[in-house]
Parts: sequence; structure tokens; C-alpha cells
Amino acid sequence: MKISTYDSVDLNTLQSDTQTMQSNDFDGLDVTRLAFDSGRMAAGLRTWVETESPTYERDAVNRMMNLAAHDLALLGAVVQRIPGTRGFGDCVKASFPHSQAGRPGILVLGHMDTVHPLGTIEHFAWREQDGRCYGPGVLDMKAGNYLALEAIGQLTRIGHQTPLPVTVLFTSDEEVGSPSTRALIEAEAARHRYVLVPEPARRNGGVVTGRYAIARFDIETRGRPSHAGLRLGEGVSAIREMAHQIIAVEAMTDAEAGYSVGVVEGGRWSNCVSTTCRAKALVSATTDEKLAEAIGRMERLEPVGQDVQVLVSRDVVRPVWAASPASWALYEHAARLAQAIGLDIPHQDSGGGSDGNFTGAMGIATLDGLGARGDGPHTLEEHIVTESLAERARLVAALLATLDGSV
Repeated sequence: MKISTYDSVDLNTLQSDTQTMQSNDFDGLDVTRLAFDSGRMAAGLRTWVETESPTYERDAVNRMMNLAAHDLALLGAVVQRIPGTRGFGDCVKASFPHSQAGRPGILVLGHMDTVHPLGTIEHFAWREQDGRCYGPGVLDMKAGNYLALEAIGQLTRIGHQTPLPVTVLFTSDEEVGSPSTRALIEAEAARHRYVLVPEPARRNGGVVTGRYAIARFDIETRGRPSHAGLRLGEGVSAIREMAHQIIAVEAMTDAEAGYSVGVVEGGRWSNCVSTTCRAKALVSATTDEKLAEAIGRMERLEPVGQDVQVLVSRDVVRPVWAASPASWALYEHAARLAQAIGLDIPHQDSGGGSDGNFTGAMGIATLDGLGARGDGPHTLEEHIVTESLAERARLVAALLATLDGSV
């Protein structure tokens, strides 16, 4: 898939439109004068990061949702707690008072679950160093969620009513494909004109206008048990067969589809030849055609050994999001705003997957990657660039202040 670049925007038109926007589009609001302070924002973000919230720990996720709900209520939002299902944590939906409540408005969509296990904070503690903030989940995506709330708060403090109503939805299971929240996300997005997703910015500071499909699969191999120390040759190892399958699956990777196995579980005693082994695989595909091909290849996996079975079942799938005209118009509007406040936000189609896949694929104007700049997501070097908290919050504030349904 071709990676789009900022060069597709006519720069002469952009400069002309920017001059007009500076005098008219902000309706007298100068977002550069809003009191965003990255240092102060980092201090508030620290509490969020230190409230660990790995997806599979429902109570931990709910503690994070308690904190987010509290902060949203302080901003004047009407907060709704949506109970989790399928063993996952709750979601939080917050609506801000508006004179045109009920009109399709702006949905700020983020997730509060992370991939870092409980206790990670003990050996990967919050720290600020060399203009960066480190900590589990700081980049993906608590910083983006936090700065979006800061943008709303700054507009509220000066009494600026956004042209359209604003709703925030924080979900609890994005890191595992949103199996329990997809219907909620799609239903809520359908009631809105725009969706802003504060997932991390790209490495070049850019935003996301399309995403690859993400398909997840469960693989199970079945062998025959035996006593490994006494009658090894009478058994057939499911673990050994899974090892063959992992190599075969990951060897399918090419420029347009990535195959990986991230979870493997098999056996309980070393003196037993394993009867079963289970794994979870993930495929990232650039197009619908590559997605269909990947699903077919995964579902046709064949055993390598004798007297063993390989069973594959499809789990959740995030659809390909190719930018619609509505999403393109939203991006071009954001690019003009960004240039007016001194930012450059090149765009790209991206891997990784987000809940923006769902809303973008629905044809709703969606802009992703509005969160903080940084690097190392899902690692013990995860960090944000501290100064990006204010710069990205200012961009989100500009979008909230100018999106009026005409874009």
C-alpha cells in the first residue's frame, strides 16, 4: 500500500487558506494564547500512568476509569459508566453541556487499557529525563487521552463553546482488538459527525488518515501424550508441532502483510509429552485483498508432523480503513490549523490498528494519531516528548473550536 505524504496538499492553496483561517476560522479565539503548559500537564499525567490498567485486569482498568471519570466530571461533563462485558473493564462516556445537544458532533475516542502487566511500574517507574516522560502506557495512549481532556478544559475555562457538541468515549479492551466494545464504538460514532483519535503521533509528528487491517487467530495443536522419561517415542508432542507452525506462520510475512505469534501456552509437566498447545497469532494486512488472502492462508494451515492436528479459528478483525472524502477533508482542515500554530502534521496510512479502524471504515470523518509524540510503545522504553503535550493539546483545541459541520 502506498504511504501518502503531506505533498499531496497544494501548499499555495494551504497558505492562502491559512491566512483566511487566522482571521476568521477561530472566531476570535487565538489558541496559541491558551494556557497549555507541558510541565504542568506532565504532573497530572503521572497519576494516570501510575494507575496501571492492563487489559486483562478488570479491576485495575476500572480504577483507571474511576480516575478518568472523576477528571471528566471536574470539567463539567455528564459522565456515564458503561459496565464491561466478557470479563473486561468498564467504559466511560462523557458528554459536555451544549446549546445544540443532540446534534451530531465530535467524538473523542480513546482507550485506557495497556499491555503492561500489573507491577510493571515497580521496575519501569515514571521518570522525566532529557525532555521525555517514561512509564507504562504513557505513549499508548494515556498521554493522548489526557491532552485531549486538557484541550477541552482550556476551552471551557475561557467560556468558549465549541460549534458542535463534544463527547468523550474511553474504552477498556482496545489492546486485544476491542472484542467487547466494537458495537459500542460503532453505535456511538454513528451519532457523530467527526471522530478524533488521540493515539500516538507518528515518529515524524504526523497523523493517521488510514490504517491496515488487523486480524487475530487462535491456533491449537493436538498430539498424543506419553511419559517423556519412560516412553518418549510413544508420544506426539503438540508443542513441537506448534514450533513448526510458528515458523511457518511468521515466514508468510511480506511487504503487504505481517504475520506474528505473540502468545504460546502448552504443557504443565516436563516429564509429559504435551497433548495440546495453544497460540495466538496476529496478521496486519494493507488491503482488503491481502486480508482475505491472509485469512485463507491461516485457515489452511496443515500439520507438519504425523498423528497431530492443527486447528485454527478466527478471532476479532479490525477492518481496513482507507480514507474517505470526509476523512480527507478533516485532515486538510487539521493541516491548515496545524500550520497556523507552527506545526507540521504529515499524514500516512499506518499499521498497528486502533479503534479508528472501525469509525474510518464506516465512512465517518476520522483523524487518528493526534496524541503525543514519542517512541517505544509496548516496551520498557515507552516515552513521550514532554513538549508535545502542549503542542498537540493546542491542535486538538483548535479542531474542537473550529469543526462546525461544514468540513
